[in-house]
Amino acid sequence: MGYQEDLEQLFGLNSVTYKANLSKDDLFDEAIANDKGRVVEGGPDDAQKARPTALGKKGPLVFTTDPSCTGRPVQDTFGVATPALVDKIWWKNDFQQFDPAKFGPLLKRVGEHLNAKKATLYVKDVYCGSDPEYAVPYRFVGEYATHAMFVDNMFPKGIAGVSDEDQKRWTLLNVPSFHSDPERDGTRSKRAVIMDFENQVCLVIGRADYCGVNKKTMFTVMNYLLPELGHMSMHCSANVGKRGDGAILFGLSGTGKTTLSADPDRLLIGDDETAWTMNGLSNLEDGCYAKLIDLNKDAEPVIAAALSMPGTLIENVPNLPGKAMEDTDPQDLDLADNSITENTRFSYPLTCNPGVAEGAMGPHPETIVLLTADAFGVLPPVSILDTKEVMYHFVMGFTAKLAGTEVGVTEPKAAFSSCFGAPFMAQKPSVYAKKLAEKMAANETRCILLNTGWGGGPYGVGSRISIGDTRALLNAALAGDLHTAGMEYETHPVFNLRMPKSCPGVEASILNPRNSWNDKDAYDKAAIQLRELFQATFDEKGFAELGIEPIM
Repeated sequence: MGYQEDLEQLFGLNSVTYKANLSKDDLFDEAIANDKGRVVEGGPDDAQKARPTALGKKGPLVFTTDPSCTGRPVQDTFGVATPALVDKIWWKNDFQQFDPAKFGPLLKRVGEHLNAKKATLYVKDVYCGSDPEYAVPYRFVGEYATHAMFVDNMFPKGIAGVSDEDQKRWTLLNVPSFHSDPERDGTRSKRAVIMDFENQVCLVIGRADYCGVNKKTMFTVMNYLLPELGHMSMHCSANVGKRGDGAILFGLSGTGKTTLSADPDRLLIGDDETAWTMNGLSNLEDGCYAKLIDLNKDAEPVIAAALSMPGTLIENVPNLPGKAMEDTDPQDLDLADNSITENTRFSYPLTCNPGVAEGAMGPHPETIVLLTADAFGVLPPVSILDTKEVMYHFVMGFTAKLAGTEVGVTEPKAAFSSCFGAPFMAQKPSVYAKKLAEKMAANETRCILLNTGWGGGPYGVGSRISIGDTRALLNAALAGDLHTAGMEYETHPVFNLRMPKSCPGVEASILNPRNSWNDKDAYDKAAIQLRELFQATFDEKGFAELGIEPIM
């Protein structure tokens, strides 16, 4: 069946015009000519959303989202709660149940809307996943050429060896011009992102035109599908060393995941979404989606260079004062300007990175790194985890937000995100934790908890663990030096964590965090307070009922 017949069957589309699988250059032109919508609060719905820079097609496309959707629409994301799935999905505030009886009629109305306006729709056929063992055909259909270009950037193309493509295919229909009626349609507002796991359809409607929606929606789908196939789905980075040693790094924003993954002595498999199958590690993506706000070009030279490359896409970075975007060199853009949003973004192909593993695939990992940035200054710089501890810290997904980095945050604030990506995990956290434990056991994979946060006191009193010490600890872990038979450990009395007594290139005195504090009583008090936060969160999330053992 051709895509036209397929889309008519799925959505009733019979009076629309398709522009299918255009090149990036053509999509660039289409976006500038046709992508219209709201770009300022209270503004018209026919403003220009996509613009070139002074580099034209030799540089990035610049896109401005609706001001109400400069990030993932958390409160408007749903899964169709069919009887077969209602007990399997991990329902939460940012992934709510959608009434199955409402979805079919809503989908029909969206199709009628597109037929009535004789819409032009951009179609892009790609895959989720680099490995044909599990790769899922993904067909994007939407009103914005920019979105089609983003999908082309972010997802693999032409994956050979995928069987039964028509049966496996997922279709995402993105219609910003259709505004839902909450009372009639069962949505919470005039926009919605809805996943129908039984019919393999995703629907994005209303002012949800943040480019990342077209990525994160499908990765939520993959995070449901991969465990069903016996694979591990992970929100993490992955790389491989010169001796063929794979590694994966989990970590929330601010923990250093991107920086530590970009190692000149290792090849990048992926920086965000990774699968672990019987074949090893593979990237679900073909691109990177980096935050641009306050980008340090010296610290992130790859991203800085890519800003001036063709086929890239900058999102929500404003014009320079008094200067049109068309007259601006992308290197001159003010990347500290947060007047549109803190969540400025940059989509660029994986090939912009200098060292990428062939096929974005690699071997089974020898080492797993769970990253945290403890701004309370009490966790050890590095801890050795056994299987039970891995499952615990994986479902907890702890880090700490720093004072001054967010409005209203005046002191370190604990943050927990299960599996280091809770919003995108469609199944319950225990599913991923148990699968991770199984994979570790089968491949004799070791694991560490690496703290890139503070020592000698909390943020504002102590100092951040140096990048040199962090690199040395990471390199020792990757080499297996922290797991040698002769290594001596001591157990932290509060967190029950095993701390190595030595590490090549690191002063032994910092390995027990209590030693770095002048006021030992203050350390003990702060450590107990953090432990209590862990315990309260563990109980609140009901992890014990899901089969996760507490370790503190």
